[in-house]
Amino acid sequence: MARLPFNPKRAQGDDAKKASGKPARREKKQLGSITEANQLTVSQLSELIKSTLEQRITSPLRVIGEISNLKSPNHWYFSLKDANAVISAVAWASSAKKFSFTPKEGDEVIATGHVSHFPPQGRTQFYVTKLEPVGAGALELQFRALCEELRGQGYFDDARKKPLPVFPRRIAVVTSPTGAAVQDVINTAAHRCKAVGLLLVPVRVQGEGAKEEIARAIKRIDRDHAKLGVDAILVTRGGGSIEDLWAFNERIVAEAAFHCSIPLVAAIGHESDTTVIELVADLRASTPTQAAMRLVPDSADLHRQVEHLEHRLHALLKRRVERERERVNAITRHEAFRDPRVLLSRAGETVMRLARDLKRSVRGRLHAERAQIEHLAGRWSQLRPAAIVSERHERLAILRDRLDRAVRRRIDQRSRVDGLKRGLQIAITRHVRHERKRLNALERELAAVDPRLVLKRGYSYTTSTDGTLIRSIRDVTTGMAIRTNVRDGVIDSVVGGLTNRPKPKRRGSSRKAADDADQMDLFGE
Repeated sequence: MARLPFNPKRAQGDDAKKASGKPARREKKQLGSITEANQLTVSQLSELIKSTLEQRITSPLRVIGEISNLKSPNHWYFSLKDANAVISAVAWASSAKKFSFTPKEGDEVIATGHVSHFPPQGRTQFYVTKLEPVGAGALELQFRALCEELRGQGYFDDARKKPLPVFPRRIAVVTSPTGAAVQDVINTAAHRCKAVGLLLVPVRVQGEGAKEEIARAIKRIDRDHAKLGVDAILVTRGGGSIEDLWAFNERIVAEAAFHCSIPLVAAIGHESDTTVIELVADLRASTPTQAAMRLVPDSADLHRQVEHLEHRLHALLKRRVERERERVNAITRHEAFRDPRVLLSRAGETVMRLARDLKRSVRGRLHAERAQIEHLAGRWSQLRPAAIVSERHERLAILRDRLDRAVRRRIDQRSRVDGLKRGLQIAITRHVRHERKRLNALERELAAVDPRLVLKRGYSYTTSTDGTLIRSIRDVTTGMAIRTNVRDGVIDSVVGGLTNRPKPKRRGSSRKAADDADQMDLFGE
């Protein structure tokens, strides 16, 4: 449907119509000092454009475009453009500091905000309050956020990374069974050392369910690695876009690699690609081939090492034999082998000397021990242990007797307290019963004089408008508003006149007045 042509008179909306009280077509609008309806100043036109934009365009708006001409000393000034149009945009510092990322020239973004007109420069601008990346930019932002979180939790620390085995028995290869990466690993391993076995664990490396399969494979191999004979894990795949590699940037895969107890090597994509699992792994390789080379030892190098070790072993054995031969020759030249009787004679003299020394030592030790025993026997007789023990027994008997008397007194006191408690409980029960009876009697008396019961019997009572009870005609005046309370409501009325009621003269009236004075007031006054 075609739109109506723009009418400046409609820009002021319905509020202007209501304020004037006249039809809009007859209203003469005045903006500033202008008195003619068809003339506007530049300022008035700018304000009209601004108000029209802000009123007619619903906010907030979400605009997809490419960042260009970005300037951000404090506030961010930039342009949003696509293939056919461009619009100026600004993000104030208060909004920019809340953005989840810092854009750069050429980034495709989703900007949220509102459109307005800036009169001093005659510029229509888009005021941005929220900025989000689009497509790969969003994935890159998510990748950075996860990396920062995992780095703070120690997932990337070098101190926790495990060394690779020198000669692994078997390597578990977690990858797609149809990709080029697995063939590179198999060829490299076969070329370097056929003695190292490979265990292929097929998984999906991209798409739905890939992250769960990769994490599950790592956990299963880690759990059964001893039974499987696996000493290391290689997680790999070929190159691709960031979307294709995204399964290796998921938290579930990073956690499986982090908690793996055996060394794990990751080679994902090309050398320029970096994934989260590569940062968590014990070793990152740029390609699957390089990963296989780091894990599988080179058989030619092993042969050279064996030959080198063999030469070293022969040299060491030769030197050891020469040293032992010289030692044997030195021993055979010793005098013990030339004349053994000389050594036997010296040994006999040594034995006799040691026997004499031992005899003297034993005698001295026995003498010292005998003196110590005699000293202790003297001290024992002085201390009289039997008398001390007897005295302690007597004191113990006295204390036991005191304790028994104290216990009996305590039991007697407890019995008295129990008796007093029972008596107190009985007295309290009686008092409560008596007071309850009094309370019931008072309740019955109170119910007897309850004004509401009197009203139910057909009586009424009258008060002034402020609630003061009217007891006599002396309490009111002609024209006074009064309020009469009956059983089912209140009657408001005005006093039209006053008439005194003659008092009947009867015998015993004085006694009746006295009885009335003693009767409880119906309204508690």
